[in-house]
This record gives sequence, C-alpha cells and structure tokens, in this order.
Amino acid sequence: MEKIKFIINPSSGRQMIDRRIDSLIKKLLNDGYLIAKHYTKGKDDATYETIATCKENFDLIVVCGGDGTVNEVVKGLMLSDKKIPIAIIASGTVNDFAKFLNLPSTINGIYRLIKKGNTMQVDVGKLGDQYFVNVAAGGLLTSVAHTAQPEMKAILGRIAYYLEGLKELMKERLEPIKVEIRTPEIVLKEEILLFLISNSSSIGGFKKLAPSAEICDGLLDVVVIKKTEMIELATIFINIFKGEHINHPKVIYFKTDTIEISSDDDVIIDIDGEYGGKLPACFQVVKNAIEIVV
Repeated sequence: MEKIKFIINPSSGRQMIDRRIDSLIKKLLNDGYLIAKHYTKGKDDATYETIATCKENFDLIVVCGGDGTVNEVVKGLMLSDKKIPIAIIASGTVNDFAKFLNLPSTINGIYRLIKKGNTMQVDVGKLGDQYFVNVAAGGLLTSVAHTAQPEMKAILGRIAYYLEGLKELMKERLEPIKVEIRTPEIVLKEEILLFLISNSSSIGGFKKLAPSAEICDGLLDVVVIKKTEMIELATIFINIFKGEHINHPKVIYFKTDTIEISSDDDVIIDIDGEYGGKLPACFQVVKNAIEIVV
C-alpha cells in the first residue's frame, strides 16, 4: 500500500486546483492509496514539509504548483538523507520544467502517470546552498519573475510576466553588465545583457531557449547574450522560437558542469523564478540528484 503526500501551492488558482486534486485523490483512495495533503503557507514552507515527509514513511510526493514550488520541494529532497520520488502537477504561472518533461495536464493523465510509477533520475543545478531544477539567470529581464506581484500572477498568468517585462525593458534601456565567466573549458570577459544557466531547454515559456539541453547528461547549458542594440536583440528573440538564436554572433552557447561568474556590477541572480542572491557565484550540476515520475 503506497503513501502519497500532496504538497500544494494554494496561490496557483485555488478553487480550480482544489477540484482537480480532490478528483485525483478520490481515484487514488478508491485504489487503496493512503493520502496526506499539505497546503504551503509561504516561502520555503514546501522545503520544510518535504524534509519532514522524507523522514516519514511516504513513497511519493506529488507537487502541485509552478516552477518555484517544484524548486522548494527539490531543495527539501536535496537536504534529506532519504530521497522520495516526486510527481508534478503543473498549476503555476510558469511551468517550464513540467512542459519540458511533457507531463500530462489532465487528472486522468496524472492518475495514469502515478499508477504506472515510471521514474527517471534527473540532474539538479546547485548554487551555494540553493538548488535549481530548471534555470539560474542574471541580467536583462531576469528579475521579472520575482518582481511581478503574486496577485497579478494569479489573475493574469503569463501576461503578468510580459507586462512586468515591458516595464523592465523601458526602465533598463539595455544597460550591459561586465562579467568574467570561468569554466574548466573556457574563460570569457564580456559585456553582456543576459546569462542563463539551464538544466532543461524550456525557459520562460520558450521551449528551445537552450535547444540541446538534457536533464540527465550531467551538464548545464549556458546561454549568454552579449551587448547588442535593440533591433539585433529583437532578431535574437524571434529566432528563439526555432532554437536558431544560438547561431547569432551575439549569442554564446556551451555546456559545462561548473561555471563561475563574477562582475563589478550589482547583478541579481534569479533561480527558478525566485530571488537567488547576487554575483559572484559558482554554479554546479549534481548528476542524477532526484527521481521524477514521468
């Protein structure tokens, strides 16, 4: 008999999510599963609940929320001795990781996913004592995810990010940042607009931003957009839809397992849509770190 803990972010469309989850739980209860349900109450609550769950006799954690909630659960797993497999029900404003894994969005699909129990081991990015399942980033527009108001995100969804992005673009006026990038393979000193360190190819709703990314190859994919004018930047963003931006002369794209980035400028880091501190920083990959139901 399997015990399942649901960890649910209630800010992600509460009533609709409640109905979907209750329908799923009813199906699982009818099959003899034991179910516990926890609604998160604020930042890091999902991490603490995951740590507590790993100490108990649970067989599976079902995460219901966006990339930020998934990130908190993964951090809890990484801080635990016992690592329980997780299943993801995407319900947040941005669900890049769930989209990359092509996870089902219907209750019947999620039910079949849990029943089959097929899992895969996936890598996790590490920054100090923080972890990311999808992306760490800095520079142009990377503060959008954590500066958009929660109420705005809940009501407007992805439009909230676009509105916040437009506001940031008008404010920032493409101010470049000077960085030094060091990996075991290369050293770069560049003026850049943006860096992305990704575990999957789907970032910010763009499915091919890191087109060669794999979540189980033991490597991080790095995308750097160098200092450029607005018209060239527009061309780069248009090419992102096809994954062809990596061929642009103002774009640097490579893979590595460790990357250090430093800057004399004040550069905020975004980790899976949440504030992650400032540069300098060292990013690493933890291979086969967690198990996900797929």
